[in-house]
Amino acid sequence: MSGVVLRTMTGTDLPAVLRLEQGLFPEDAWSEEMLREELAEQPRTRHYVVAEAPGGDLVGYAGLAAAGGQADVQTIGVRADQRGGGIGAALLTELLDEAARRNSEAVFLEVRADNDGARRLYKRFGFDEVGVRKRYYQPSDVDAIVMCRKLRTRPPMGFTKESK
Repeated sequence: MSGVVLRTMTGTDLPAVLRLEQGLFPEDAWSEEMLREELAEQPRTRHYVVAEAPGGDLVGYAGLAAAGGQADVQTIGVRADQRGGGIGAALLTELLDEAARRNSEAVFLEVRADNDGARRLYKRFGFDEVGVRKRYYQPSDVDAIVMCRKLRTRPPMGFTKESK
């Protein structure tokens, strides 16, 4: 990661994050309003971070929603010229750590079926493919692969059989 640091995303980061978002996801980029709404829920149910290079350039960002024992990776993006250097892994690690701090039992995400690099990263981090959302990404009609990683198991609920 060569000097890149992760820090909490703030409203002042939005112009740079939006430029990254539009460059990385031109067909289905989030709007400024969507990102502002996400940040408005931070830290209550959201956790957003940016990856900042020496000199202040933002080279990545990521967000998590967590409530009721479940967490969802909302987004992860790394500038194309910075891929392969561990930034995506560091961002994902931060999101998983935050999900654990919030006592989430599992973390879910959707990833484009045609995004092989991201799918490999998620599998490396223990995510399993658990479903498909047909034609989820619009306007390109690309399926989303739903993935899940269990963080902990629930304790047994209800009555248990006593041993004699």
